[in-house]
Amino acid sequence: MYCSAPRIDQLAGMQFYCTLFDGIGGSIKQRSHWFRVSEIIDESFIESLSTIQDTKYRFPIYILEKRNLDSNHAVLEVERETGIKLKVLGIKDAKAATEQYATSYKTKNSPTIVKTRNALVNLKGFARIPLTKDLLRGNEFRITVSNPRSSEISSFVDEIDKIPNFYGLQRFGSERLVTHLIGRQIVKRNFGKAIELILSYTTEYESPFSVEIRNMSRDPSNYPRLLRQLPKGMDTEYEVMSALMDGKGPVAAIRCIPIRIRRLFVHAYQAYIFNKCLSNAVLDGEGLSTAKPGDLCFESPGPLIFGKIKKFNPDIDSVSKTVPAVRLVGYTFQPGKGRLDVITTNIMQQESVTPRDFYIKEMDELSSPGGFRQSKLGCSGFMHQGSLSLFFKLPKGSYATTLLRELMKPDDPIRSGF
Repeated sequence: MYCSAPRIDQLAGMQFYCTLFDGIGGSIKQRSHWFRVSEIIDESFIESLSTIQDTKYRFPIYILEKRNLDSNHAVLEVERETGIKLKVLGIKDAKAATEQYATSYKTKNSPTIVKTRNALVNLKGFARIPLTKDLLRGNEFRITVSNPRSSEISSFVDEIDKIPNFYGLQRFGSERLVTHLIGRQIVKRNFGKAIELILSYTTEYESPFSVEIRNMSRDPSNYPRLLRQLPKGMDTEYEVMSALMDGKGPVAAIRCIPIRIRRLFVHAYQAYIFNKCLSNAVLDGEGLSTAKPGDLCFESPGPLIFGKIKKFNPDIDSVSKTVPAVRLVGYTFQPGKGRLDVITTNIMQQESVTPRDFYIKEMDELSSPGGFRQSKLGCSGFMHQGSLSLFFKLPKGSYATTLLRELMKPDDPIRSGF
């Protein structure tokens, strides 16, 4: 029998721990260099880079290193301090030392190195084609777990293949678990309620100062004073509050948030429904590691590789070379009769949303068609020294904290570094 997860995990749709391992406790991210993430890019793309920019090799490719802020804010910091607009492939957490690939919208006179307060940008070379998400294969992690109560994890290693591919707490705002709640209100066209959540939603993990500011933001008459007091970490709130002060309505105020950030709201709501689907599948006793007849599945001939999607046929398809695929809700969502489609459809009914709700005509740039995501984590190359030092690789879009929560089984994920 699987044990229930902590309340904050449940609020993000992760109802259970899905391995029988007892957990080693401890904490992560005590220091940023104890949680290292490096992107894995298609090798042929890297090998094709030129050291010289010309008419064929036009696109600059950089390595962005950062600490103590997430990818979106790192990109904003680089633009604000240097004027260089970067595009990155994935979003990396603030509480980590990360290396990721980036390109610039500017294709002439590319700088070799750029340094800001929290980021370092190094020119890797020049490419013939733009940098796209199709080139991203995954991420490799080097992680230190602090103060575990046990160093014996051999039985956990045997269960790694059973771990569902949950979206981690970072997708939802971590200690301020609000991103998907905002997304839900946007999808339901409750834009005023979305604004209210952006400005005033609080959790038990916020500081008394933050709680005071958010409580004051419930009264628009406090906006002039608050705009002078908001800390730098509340830049989203600053943009929204300023827009409201200028007389803009809720839709226009939300549009003042950088597009990279406001898209996360709808994506987080999709992620919540996905997590709920996996949790309900676990509750129903459905195995998520291997495909079953009627499932949609990815062809997966090797680690980190997910090919075309097809309906699983046990007569011709190898269980070891396929991975069940889950439909992400969106305006193109057309469920079949497979077990995971049925679960997702039931969740949407409980949420009182339909596929067409994800086409947001009031903010078309936030509309989302949906897509597919693998059902299991797909960890490869797992190695460890005791339980303190871990090394492993995950496919793009998968979360190291999803593996770590099963290894550590924290009583309080936020205070344990999640």
